[in-house]
Formats: sequence, structure tokens, C-alpha cells
Amino acid sequence: MLTEMEIKIKGLDALSRELGSVDAEKFISLLLKEPFDYTKWQRTLFQNLSVEGVSKAAMQVRNNE
Repeated sequence: MLTEMEIKIKGLDALSRELGSVDAEKFISLLLKEPFDYTKWQRTLFQNLSVEGVSKAAMQVRNNE
């Protein structure tokens, strides 16, 4: 299991790699500015997709890596 510091470092690295450093900072500031309930967001993220749809989307992401 990772420590909290390791999770922070890996998370920031992932955001920076995916978004670039400027947009990663913007993303973090958006989370800090607005009340954000990650659990609620996750519940609605794939609301309109079937299990097969989620699986297909995951496979597309995996194949693009």
C-alpha cells in the first residue's frame, strides 16, 4: 500500500502527464474552489452506460496506452 505522500506524488505526476502542468494546476484549483463530492460524482459518471459500454470504453483507453 502506498503512503499518502506517494499517492500525492503519483497523482500529480499522472495529472501533469495527462493534462500538462498548467492544466493540472487548473484542475487542482477547481477541486479546491468548488465543493466536490467524489463519491457522488463516481455514482453518476457511468450512469447512462451499460456494463458492456463501460467495458468497451475501458478497453479503448487500455489499447491507446
